Amino acid sequence: MERAERTKASAEAVRSRLPDDDTIYDLAALFKMFGDPTRAKILSCLQIRDLYVGELAEILGMNDSAISHQLRVLRSAKLVKGTKEGKEVRYSLDDDHVSKIMECGLTHVNEEK
Repeated sequence: MERAERTKASAEAVRSRLPDDDTIYDLAALFKMFGDPTRAKILSCLQIRDLYVGELAEILGMNDSAISHQLRVLRSAKLVKGTKEGKEVRYSLDDDHVSKIMECGLTHVNEEK
């Protein structure tokens, strides 16, 4: 088989296994959520334990409004969830996948340290 034929066959084999464009777009949007340091800090806090907005604000040295805004963004991306407790909402990671993504990312960035 000539090189051009091998290249074409190889490209087609890879192309046929790629996720569709909508899935790739959704994946890119998911990783974009992790691209903001404040959101990454909030997710790191919630890996340790479930917290209220005020607790997150105190830990991160920010105001409640800024934390609430980031939590809305994270909630819309299905990375965090809130559980109403009286007049307050306790936030947690949405599921174990979020924790695994964080763990893999931290392992990767700490490889050379």
